[in-house]
Amino acid sequence: MQVNLIIDFDSTFVKAEALDELAGIALADDKNRKEIIDEIKKTTILGMEGKITFPESLGRRFKLLSANKEHIKKLIEFLKNNVSESVKRNRDFFIKNADNIYIISGGFREYIVPVAEGYGVKNDHILANKFIFDDKGNICGFDENCNLAKNEGKVKQIREMNLTGETWVIGDGYTDYQIREAGLASKFIACCENVERENVLKVADEIIHSFDELKW
Repeated sequence: MQVNLIIDFDSTFVKAEALDELAGIALADDKNRKEIIDEIKKTTILGMEGKITFPESLGRRFKLLSANKEHIKKLIEFLKNNVSESVKRNRDFFIKNADNIYIISGGFREYIVPVAEGYGVKNDHILANKFIFDDKGNICGFDENCNLAKNEGKVKQIREMNLTGETWVIGDGYTDYQIREAGLASKFIACCENVERENVLKVADEIIHSFDELKW
């Protein structure tokens, strides 16, 4: 039986929340760095726990973010060095099963693709948001028409994909569970390798602490 494996990126495939890290890089010399980053992280958590909608979370964070393409390059290097330990251990698994593995994220392709491609994840199997840049390379917005920038964006995205066979979802956030809730996956697996969210664990069909525990 074919099983499609949908994997979240932030705090699942990698150890960190990438947009939070991007803010830290971009605000390195800002005197209000700590206060701004704390607010961004607080907003990230509210969105991941389902206490505010993802579009609201993304919009709030973007108002506080001031970054450019050079900052993204630094972020990519950081993320490559902070791939989840069990993902690194199971690199051969990702390469072997590349036809059935997808990364679906509310994050951004500009930094997800360079990290995930090193583990065999196909470019067209990476579904994520896209930055909009001005003529100086500064991030000035994001594609608001992308499914993943919308409320229940992961649900909308997977519904459009018309996947055949069984689908499992692995992630750390409430938006990952929503795929299962919508009937588009037969199993939601909460991954606690990097973070545990109590309200997410409560709705999980299965809880794993690393990809080593995945019964494939």
